[in-house]
Amino acid sequence: MKIQTPYYLIEEKSLLNNMKKIAYVQKASGAKFVLALKCFSTWCVFDLMSKYMDGTTSSSLYEAKLGYEKFGKEVHAYSVAYPKEEITELKKFADKIIFNSVSQLNKFYPLVKNKNLGLRINPKISYSHFDLADPARKYSRLGVINKKEILKNLDKINGAMFHFNCENEDVDNLEKSLEYIGKNYKELLTKIDWVSFGGGIYFTKSGYNLKKFAKILKEFSQRYSVQIYMEPGESSITQSAKLVTTVLDIVKNEKLTAIVDSSIEAHMLDLLTYHTPAKMTKQKNAKYEYIVAGRTCLAGDIFGTYKFNKILKPGDTVTFDDAAGYSMVKMNWFNGVPMPAIVVKRLNGKTEVVKKFTYKDFINNLS
Repeated sequence: MKIQTPYYLIEEKSLLNNMKKIAYVQKASGAKFVLALKCFSTWCVFDLMSKYMDGTTSSSLYEAKLGYEKFGKEVHAYSVAYPKEEITELKKFADKIIFNSVSQLNKFYPLVKNKNLGLRINPKISYSHFDLADPARKYSRLGVINKKEILKNLDKINGAMFHFNCENEDVDNLEKSLEYIGKNYKELLTKIDWVSFGGGIYFTKSGYNLKKFAKILKEFSQRYSVQIYMEPGESSITQSAKLVTTVLDIVKNEKLTAIVDSSIEAHMLDLLTYHTPAKMTKQKNAKYEYIVAGRTCLAGDIFGTYKFNKILKPGDTVTFDDAAGYSMVKMNWFNGVPMPAIVVKRLNGKTEVVKKFTYKDFINNLS
């Protein structure tokens, strides 16, 4: 089946590998797992994911509505700050509403006091390779720091969220962090029903000690008699999708650059934001080096430098790996470059083009 590039190719078989790891930890620990829609909202595969996950968590009203309508199961709503109209809408269908501050909790409590409410806590510890994504960075606005304020408002909340990780692949570090949280927030934990440890824990990475991960969660849950929630985004969909592109031209300025019919600025923006190259499977006997760049006018629209096992020419296919997380949710119309189609290879082997973007989508996105 010939599909016009560029397109994202989601492989359900690879996605299922992550779901099975989640299922193992669920069973072994008793923890519940809700999909972080800020990372991945491509609902054409929610039928598969909802068989293994317990629901969704959101960062806005639109994400929460998407989870409610397309995923089902539990709907967790969180926002750094809610406008009144969003709270009014959310209370109709959200199972849990989590506030980022005590001021917002108190402001909206009269409207949602009959709901299951939570408060985000900033434990002043974190694990992140990037300051930009560090939840406990200096002057962070994410979560409540003042313990007296937290305890003063215990009668208003049922649970708490500690989202303090970003790409944490170190299970020993996680263990120490939960020990710290248990020790420093015991008075809170023993009086609430549930606690969320957010996302950013890379437990589906190859070689990660899932058995120890499950043991840590189970012991914490039992020690404080709380239901644990995890909010995986990247870990839910890691290595489950590719971005397939075609070489349009080869140019040379000291080094050879292959220009493809895609754009890191428009189609893999998260990588440009964090200054990390797109991933590509290493080829055997690769000796021909190229910079691979996007087709927009942005000088830094560059996927990275790679080696290939043949001389590239226009018409050749170039495929980037691990392209699901923070790509489709962030793709944009910069330069009017067509958005990649969304293609799914189902478990039965059938390949399905589920979404194509056209000029009509471009003009309807503007005014």
